[in-house]
Amino acid sequence: MKFMIQAGGILGALAVALGAFGAHALKGMLEASGRSETFETAVKYQFYHAIAMVLVGLLMQRAGTDAVKLLGWSGNAFAIGVIIFSGSLYAICFTGITKFGATAPIGGLALIAGWVLLILAAGKL
Repeated sequence: MKFMIQAGGILGALAVALGAFGAHALKGMLEASGRSETFETAVKYQFYHAIAMVLVGLLMQRAGTDAVKLLGWSGNAFAIGVIIFSGSLYAICFTGITKFGATAPIGGLALIAGWVLLILAAGKL
Protein backbone atom coordinates (compact mmCIF):
# COMPACT_ATOMS: atom_id res chain seq x y z
CA MET A 1 0.00 0.00 0.00
CA LYS A 2 2.62 2.49 1.10
CA PHE A 3 4.97 1.20 -1.59
CA MET A 4 2.34 1.82 -4.30
CA ILE A 5 1.95 5.43 -3.19
CA GLN A 6 5.72 5.89 -3.05
CA ALA A 7 6.26 4.29 -6.47
CA GLY A 8 3.55 6.48 -7.95
CA GLY A 9 5.16 9.52 -6.36
CA ILE A 10 8.55 8.61 -7.81
CA LEU A 11 7.09 8.09 -11.29
CA GLY A 12 5.20 11.38 -10.96
CA ALA A 13 8.29 13.31 -9.88
CA LEU A 14 10.26 11.80 -12.76
CA ALA A 15 7.48 12.75 -15.19
CA VAL A 16 7.63 16.37 -14.06
CA ALA A 17 11.44 16.38 -14.30
CA LEU A 18 11.44 14.74 -17.74
CA GLY A 19 8.71 17.09 -18.95
CA ALA A 20 10.71 20.12 -17.87
CA PHE A 21 13.91 18.66 -19.32
CA GLY A 22 12.15 17.99 -22.62
CA ALA A 23 10.59 21.45 -22.76
CA HIS A 24 13.87 23.23 -22.10
CA ALA A 25 17.16 21.35 -22.44
CA LEU A 26 15.97 18.89 -25.10
CA LYS A 27 13.58 21.17 -26.97
CA GLY A 28 15.88 21.84 -29.92
CA MET A 29 16.93 18.23 -30.30
CA LEU A 30 13.36 16.93 -30.06
CA GLU A 31 12.05 19.49 -32.55
CA ALA A 32 14.91 18.85 -34.98
CA SER A 33 14.27 15.11 -34.90
CA GLY A 34 10.48 15.53 -35.10
CA ARG A 35 10.04 13.67 -31.83
CA SER A 36 8.55 16.39 -29.59
CA GLU A 37 5.10 14.84 -29.76
CA THR A 38 6.46 11.37 -28.99
CA PHE A 39 8.27 12.71 -25.93
CA GLU A 40 5.16 14.57 -24.74
CA THR A 41 3.10 11.39 -25.11
CA ALA A 42 5.60 9.45 -23.00
CA VAL A 43 5.53 12.10 -20.26
CA LYS A 44 1.72 12.37 -20.27
CA TYR A 45 1.14 8.63 -19.99
CA GLN A 46 3.76 8.37 -17.26
CA PHE A 47 2.17 11.20 -15.30
CA TYR A 48 -1.41 9.96 -15.68
CA HIS A 49 -0.49 6.50 -14.49
CA ALA A 50 1.69 7.80 -11.65
CA ILE A 51 -1.41 9.56 -10.33
CA ALA A 52 -3.42 6.37 -10.85
CA MET A 53 -0.84 4.43 -8.80
CA VAL A 54 -1.09 6.91 -5.92
CA LEU A 55 -4.88 6.62 -5.98
CA VAL A 56 -4.67 2.81 -6.11
CA GLY A 57 -2.38 2.91 -3.06
CA LEU A 58 -4.88 5.08 -1.20
CA LEU A 59 -7.75 2.76 -2.14
CA MET A 60 -5.75 -0.22 -0.89
CA GLN A 61 -5.75 1.28 2.61
CA ARG A 62 -9.55 1.13 2.75
CA ALA A 63 -10.27 -2.04 0.79
CA GLY A 64 -10.97 -5.59 1.88
CA THR A 65 -8.68 -8.52 1.10
CA ASP A 66 -10.17 -9.41 -2.30
CA ALA A 67 -10.09 -5.83 -3.53
CA VAL A 68 -6.56 -5.26 -2.18
CA LYS A 69 -5.23 -8.13 -4.31
CA LEU A 70 -6.84 -6.75 -7.45
CA LEU A 71 -5.71 -3.22 -6.62
CA GLY A 72 -2.16 -4.46 -6.11
CA TRP A 73 -2.21 -6.14 -9.51
CA SER A 74 -3.69 -2.98 -11.00
CA GLY A 75 -0.93 -0.78 -9.60
CA ASN A 76 1.74 -3.23 -10.69
CA ALA A 77 0.28 -3.32 -14.20
CA PHE A 78 0.37 0.49 -14.28
CA ALA A 79 4.03 0.50 -13.22
CA ILE A 80 5.01 -2.16 -15.76
CA GLY A 81 3.02 -0.38 -18.45
CA VAL A 82 4.72 2.95 -17.77
CA ILE A 83 8.16 1.37 -17.82
CA ILE A 84 7.52 -0.43 -21.11
CA PHE A 85 5.27 2.11 -22.90
CA SER A 86 6.82 5.40 -21.85
CA GLY A 87 10.26 3.80 -21.65
CA SER A 88 10.10 2.68 -25.27
CA LEU A 89 9.04 6.17 -26.37
CA TYR A 90 11.85 7.78 -24.37
CA ALA A 91 14.29 5.31 -25.92
CA ILE A 92 13.13 6.31 -29.41
CA CYS A 93 13.52 10.00 -28.57
CA PHE A 94 16.98 9.65 -27.04
CA THR A 95 18.48 7.17 -29.49
CA GLY A 96 16.52 7.60 -32.71
CA ILE A 97 16.16 3.82 -32.90
CA THR A 98 12.54 3.33 -33.91
CA LYS A 99 12.64 -0.43 -33.28
CA PHE A 100 12.06 0.38 -29.60
CA GLY A 101 8.52 1.25 -30.67
CA ALA A 102 7.78 -2.44 -31.14
CA THR A 103 7.48 -2.82 -27.36
CA ALA A 104 5.10 0.12 -26.88
CA PRO A 105 1.95 -1.96 -27.53
CA ILE A 106 3.00 -4.39 -24.79
CA GLY A 107 3.22 -1.48 -22.39
CA GLY A 108 -0.13 -0.20 -23.63
CA LEU A 109 -1.72 -3.57 -22.94
CA ALA A 110 -0.30 -3.52 -19.41
CA LEU A 111 -1.83 -0.06 -18.87
CA ILE A 112 -5.19 -1.28 -20.15
CA ALA A 113 -4.94 -4.33 -17.88
CA GLY A 114 -4.32 -1.99 -14.96
CA TRP A 115 -7.55 -0.13 -15.66
CA VAL A 116 -9.52 -3.36 -16.11
CA LEU A 117 -8.16 -4.68 -12.80
CA LEU A 118 -9.14 -1.39 -11.16
CA ILE A 119 -12.68 -1.81 -12.48
CA LEU A 120 -12.81 -5.37 -11.11
CA ALA A 121 -11.46 -4.18 -7.76
CA ALA A 122 -14.14 -1.50 -7.60
CA GLY A 123 -16.73 -4.27 -7.73
CA LYS A 124 -15.23 -5.72 -4.54
CA LEU A 125 -15.11 -2.45 -2.56
